[in-house]
Amino acid sequence: MEKKYSGVVVPMITPFTDKYKVDLEAAERITDHLIGHDAHPFVLGTTGESVSICPQERKKFLEATVRAAKKRKTVYAGISGNCLSSVLEEAKAFSDLGADVLVSTMPSYYPVDEDQMIRYFEELADAVPLPLIVYNIPATTHLSIPLSVAEKLSHHQNIVGFKDSEKGELRVEEAIKLWKNREDFSYLLGWALMSHKAMAWGADGMVPSTGNLTPGLYRIIYESGRAQQADLSWAAQEKADRVSSIYQKDKILSRSLPVLKIMMDAYGLCGTSVLPPLYRITAQEEEKIKELVLAEYDSLDAINNI
Repeated sequence: MEKKYSGVVVPMITPFTDKYKVDLEAAERITDHLIGHDAHPFVLGTTGESVSICPQERKKFLEATVRAAKKRKTVYAGISGNCLSSVLEEAKAFSDLGADVLVSTMPSYYPVDEDQMIRYFEELADAVPLPLIVYNIPATTHLSIPLSVAEKLSHHQNIVGFKDSEKGELRVEEAIKLWKNREDFSYLLGWALMSHKAMAWGADGMVPSTGNLTPGLYRIIYESGRAQQADLSWAAQEKADRVSSIYQKDKILSRSLPVLKIMMDAYGLCGTSVLPPLYRITAQEEEKIKELVLAEYDSLDAINNI
């Protein structure tokens, strides 16, 4: 059973010009790259520096992605924020611009309990004009949404999925068991290192940041994992992990994202500009990273195949 919200969903980096504006041409290139490997674009997630982008540029980025997607794939749009009225206003704007489904975390300033989580997402889901996916990422929100809360929310008629970036193998197994047979609710894995196992167990999809470069590898993991072709799935996972380590190993998130953009720049997908509080590394360091990745994988085709 392949659900409506499933497959490889890539949390797009947001490409910027040197003047901190969204690079619309690069946005279209990246969208075409993802869709060419059968992946869905997810704009304004964590990998996309969404919390740092002003409202006007957020709209421009989504509009460029929708235009490039040409309805070929599902466009996921992040609406996370700390002000409910602003989140609802953006949800309406994104619906008008052509997004297909909305994704939201909890507001991240106040500690909250389970009842508050349920009430927030129910109020949000009641008011937004598109289907809603609940997004759990404790690394940035400093809140963990229990699976029991997600299960209660899964029965809301407008909540269609749970995107979970919280680590823990037992948690992944439990989540898959809860929802793999639910046609109306999807579980999307946000822990890329577990992709091959999760697909074999019955997860509906994955949301890997490295997919910005290697959507083809994750498509192999998705298809071969669900088909129980373990050797093929593991080969793609191992390669994806090697690529990931170039920008993630021994780095906190705010240090790794600029390096991911440098790697993408090596293949002509975008520039290397990031928004504060993220900052570019030196030009000399950038060149070393580009030389490293191109020496290992000399083309996008090479990096996307096993």
